[in-house]
Amino acid sequence: MHVSSFAGLALLGAATANSILPRQTAAPSPTSAAAPQVTAVTGCHLHASQLFCMAGETEYLVQTTPTQTTDIPAQFTGCHSHGSDLFCIAPNGDDVQVKSPTSGGDTHTADQHGSEPKDSSNKHCHFHAGVEHCVDGNESESAPKCDITPRDYNIGLRVGLLFVIMATSALGVFAPILLHKVLSNKLSLIFTLLKQFGTGIIISTAFVHLFTHASLMFNNKCIGDLGYEGTTSAILMAGIFLSFLVEYIGQRIVLNRTKSTAMLTREQQAHALLSTEVVSILVMEAGILFHSLLIGLTLVVAGDSFFITLFVVILFHQVFEGLALGTRIATIGSSANTHLLPSAIDHSGRAAGNDTIDTDKSANAPSEETAEASSTLERPTLSMKKKLGLAALFAFVTPIGMAIGISVLHKFNGNDRSTLLAIGTLDALSAGILVWTGVVEMWAADWMTGSHGHKAELADADMLTVVLGIFGLVAGMALMSFLGKWA
Repeated sequence: MHVSSFAGLALLGAATANSILPRQTAAPSPTSAAAPQVTAVTGCHLHASQLFCMAGETEYLVQTTPTQTTDIPAQFTGCHSHGSDLFCIAPNGDDVQVKSPTSGGDTHTADQHGSEPKDSSNKHCHFHAGVEHCVDGNESESAPKCDITPRDYNIGLRVGLLFVIMATSALGVFAPILLHKVLSNKLSLIFTLLKQFGTGIIISTAFVHLFTHASLMFNNKCIGDLGYEGTTSAILMAGIFLSFLVEYIGQRIVLNRTKSTAMLTREQQAHALLSTEVVSILVMEAGILFHSLLIGLTLVVAGDSFFITLFVVILFHQVFEGLALGTRIATIGSSANTHLLPSAIDHSGRAAGNDTIDTDKSANAPSEETAEASSTLERPTLSMKKKLGLAALFAFVTPIGMAIGISVLHKFNGNDRSTLLAIGTLDALSAGILVWTGVVEMWAADWMTGSHGHKAELADADMLTVVLGIFGLVAGMALMSFLGKWA
């Protein structure tokens, strides 16, 4: 009797313990829904619109939605259980529910390998030449995938917008040439403004767009360690050197032709100067064409989520860059005051085909005869057909890049090592070419030094012209740099 009574009491006690002990005395485990040892959660932070706080090594989801970043509490204290749920007290005294990683609902925890899963809703992604760069909520760049990322592309939209880009590029580059032909004498101030605006565009394109893009390519983790951190800058310097070399060789060829001609007329000298000016324009256009080809490729291989935004940015980019190139092509041979080449006068002070002139006077200023001849000499220029031909190269190169991109759309891997190296090298070389052209041939030549037999047109210009020139220069730099946020 006593034995059975004791047995019954033991069974009753065990049942009672099973219903009470997990809530009051059970030892906490990593999978416990509401561990009583949690007295506070700290280090609170946002992931998208959700608030998470830390308790030791565990991240807890707090069931509250701050109205703005400044409303995030630093911690929640006085944590306690209500049934199987864990609640903590907010700084304003409210009870808020706190969910552990195993309590269900949305969580943001480390996986079994210790890596934090990506919150795609809080990523900021952008494309450069088909390479998608994503930054997560804590502003660190996500680890790249170096294989091809499968995407669904709207090919019809890309084909249609190819023609829009072509029309926009043509408008930007052809408009200054046609206006200069029709109203050359009435638009001198406007062309001064446009030329300096174009100078700012070229300089900003070199530094903000091309140099930055090249750096992104060479710093991509899919390339691996290049072993030399100054790769981008070194290739940029190579671009500058190549530009200098081409122009210097061209100038030496012209000077040698001048020296080898016994009776060189001023018209022949002017044509020689025109040749060096054309070489300079061709160097600038080479840098722009490389860049524009890559721009077309960049646009097409961008994912649909970013395609329209990038298209609008590149639309403006093409207009501005077209204006920069078009104004320089339009004014070939029309800059102020063509001077005789120094090599046309020999060391005895005798000009080829002319009587002896005062060497002291000629060293400092043109003689009256030279000045009169220069004023009556009609400066040679490129034919309209050749100018439009140069402009057409720019109008078609970006659509060509887009067409190439469309043809390899599902095969192109922007994360491939060889692709990254090729695009980075072309970007950096183009940057160097445009640095030389923009700073030396455009900025310095227009404002201080002059070039190709023409004096610096803004060196002694009136104040209105100077103000317009500075405004155009700064506006070009600022607008193109602004576009660099997206492209």
